[in-house]
Amino acid sequence: MENKVLAMVEGKEIKEQDLQLLMEGLGQRALQFSTEQGRQQLINELITQELFLLESKDSDFENEDEFKAEFAKVKENFMKQYAIAQLLRKATVEKEEAEAFYEEHKGMYLVKETVQASHILVDSEEKASDILKEINDGKSFHDAAVEYSTCPSNMKGGDLGSFDKGKMVPEFEAEVFNMDLNEVRGPIKTQFGYHLIKLTDKKEAREQKFEEVENQINGQLVAMKQNKLYLEESERLRGKYSVEIK
Repeated sequence: MENKVLAMVEGKEIKEQDLQLLMEGLGQRALQFSTEQGRQQLINELITQELFLLESKDSDFENEDEFKAEFAKVKENFMKQYAIAQLLRKATVEKEEAEAFYEEHKGMYLVKETVQASHILVDSEEKASDILKEINDGKSFHDAAVEYSTCPSNMKGGDLGSFDKGKMVPEFEAEVFNMDLNEVRGPIKTQFGYHLIKLTDKKEAREQKFEEVENQINGQLVAMKQNKLYLEESERLRGKYSVEIK
């Protein structure tokens, strides 16, 4: 994005980048200012902030004792965070390290078995059996779900999306994870009623490839190294400077 000048205050430029930084600082609240009107509000806020800065300089706040005390606190906090950031920046990970970690911990990077299924839910076994007969006679499962199912998924032809074990009631899972692709099974009784189930997709459990989890592993290793650096440096500093806990 072009870093164009949006406004001038006493010769100082307010640029597009300044506006973007302000929006990033707002987090989700930035959505409130996504319109052109909202954008202008934020530009005016940046202008107002610059005006307060100019006024503070004219008022000679910098020479007031209260200002000096507050500024010293801000400076100290900044120096603490800067020193920590400089230390943590030393934590880097080579690709070989990440690959070795992956080989030693492959069990951490398993993708669970998942299935995708559609169902038709009704309140009686007889009704479910009648619908199953219609499906066996040629009616599509999708159309039957739209017409008969009492589950809100009926608007999507009964589609429940993809899920792994532990997401559905036991009676339902006992069937769906032991079905063949495109098989229709039922009626199955659960606490909700009687189901007809169609398995529409199935993905076996598998180990993720290194390339799939490389960024995740890098993040893990960097965090581990940063924690180690922080603890070691804290211990070193406690030996360098006097510390008294009361």
